[in-house]
Amino acid sequence: MDRIVDIATDGRHLSRERGFLKVSDDSMEVGRLPLDEIAAVIVHAHGTTWSSSLLSELADRGVPVVLCGINHTPRSVLMPLEGHHAQGGRLRAQWTAKSPLMKQVWKKIVVAKINMQAAALEAIGEPPAPLHMMTRKVTSGDNSNIEAQAARYYWPLMMGDQFRRDRDAPGINALLNYGYTVLRATTARAVVAAGLHPTIGLHHTNRSNAFALADDLMEPFRPLVDCAVRSLGARNGFKVDTEAKQTLVRLISLDLPLGEGQTPVSVALCKLATSLGQSFEAGKLSLALPSPPDALTLAGLGS
Repeated sequence: MDRIVDIATDGRHLSRERGFLKVSDDSMEVGRLPLDEIAAVIVHAHGTTWSSSLLSELADRGVPVVLCGINHTPRSVLMPLEGHHAQGGRLRAQWTAKSPLMKQVWKKIVVAKINMQAAALEAIGEPPAPLHMMTRKVTSGDNSNIEAQAARYYWPLMMGDQFRRDRDAPGINALLNYGYTVLRATTARAVVAAGLHPTIGLHHTNRSNAFALADDLMEPFRPLVDCAVRSLGARNGFKVDTEAKQTLVRLISLDLPLGEGQTPVSVALCKLATSLGQSFEAGKLSLALPSPPDALTLAGLGS
């Protein structure tokens, strides 16, 4: 199973030893984990050090190392240069993909996100019908920005009328930051493993954003984090403590309906990234996007 390693205590040293990631404090081992089980390493603490051999081993496995600043927002992501046996051809296909195809991809991403938001609202007893109506209005490239209209309806019902999404704010926003960081790292790993370049986005085009494609592909999965954060806040308050982190990390193993079966979030992201790469190469769109889980599952996230 994919596991997230979170380094939150100052002064830890990370190294590789016989196929394990070893965590030490003043030369005393405090924990270890098999490298093959790690999906991402997230570092929040000050004074963290690591060996170059560990970073090389993590890169060989496509494991991102996320360095976070204050309020749990990512500041840097270390990723391998190579991620797929046909990476060169797939990167060329990605770079030369025609605008109509890119716009159709973004339309499907937006529709999937709004459908997930609708399911999330229904799970907490709020009316989803307006969001379902909005999905019918999403055009190629979402030129009418239905995504933003859906957000204006969704957030007050999900988090309350006073809520404002601010990455620098504490409390609920800090919890959302952490959940999205886990999701972003998992998506970035899937993107690189699929032989795609994370900088070349579909919609996110900020020149300073090295993970624009990861930010695009994770959009339909964000409401899973929102549901978990809402439940966490109702139960324990909006504290980014160990319990909250463990709850949010477990989201990557949540099963989602995909095709004829159930697929964990981490695997669903890999299938989505792979299907996008194949669409670029074929010049024909075929995306593997999951459906929302049932209302009972969504309502239980974070519990």
